[in-house]
Amino acid sequence: MRDRWGVEKTPMASGREKEVRPDEIHVSLENDQMGSVSSKRSRNGREMVDKYPVGTLKISAECNGLKKLQADYGIDLIAGGKSKKTKRTAPKSDDVYLKLTVKLYRFLVRRTQSKFNAVILKRLFMSKVNKAPLSLSRLVEFMTGKEDKIAVLVGTITDDLRVHEIPAIKVTALRFTERARARIEKAGGECLTFDQLALSSPLGQNTVLLRGPKNSREAVKHFGPAPGVPHSHSKPYVRSKGRKFEKARGKRKSRGFKV
Repeated sequence: MRDRWGVEKTPMASGREKEVRPDEIHVSLENDQMGSVSSKRSRNGREMVDKYPVGTLKISAECNGLKKLQADYGIDLIAGGKSKKTKRTAPKSDDVYLKLTVKLYRFLVRRTQSKFNAVILKRLFMSKVNKAPLSLSRLVEFMTGKEDKIAVLVGTITDDLRVHEIPAIKVTALRFTERARARIEKAGGECLTFDQLALSSPLGQNTVLLRGPKNSREAVKHFGPAPGVPHSHSKPYVRSKGRKFEKARGKRKSRGFKV
């Protein structure tokens, strides 16, 4: 019999229960050796004798080693231990076309030694924030003097009204906005998909690998030291943009100081 703390109790002849601790050693006797054992205790200067049958004093081996067993318990892991790798090994998206592209480039990475294919596969796994879009103006700037090569972007190509002339270039991307595609094709260029790129240059030869500006998001402009502290260039979250909103002290020389 055990109490709520897991300590085994043994009934005594006097009707009380004697606590048996797991770390004590007790001998268990068979039924034919049952007898009575006396234990003397001193209480208030008088000797008291308790009698109880020996056969009731027994503790199993598992109770004796209970603490040791609890200390030895752990997670049953496959050989090699816990995996500490946090990088993605597959895209989170459920887009079937993206998954087919991943399947294609997994094959190319496995069967070729091209680092280009490994980079493309890694970027296909990335989150939307890390697959930043690239505008036509930046695309034209990066491809100046490289018109005979194929521009490759794992992301979206967007239109830019500030650029007026576009050279005839081949571009591979996951997605093109409607106006960007129309302007590239009107200039004599081509908009390719990644399966078309794998057919034309399976090892990434004659290509220019590009990335969009990841930190040009509106959210990133608000990161950093608090707006208004010295040498801070963080953009404040202003209720409205006008004369009365965060335009006074700290914003111009005529109102105390300017950061």
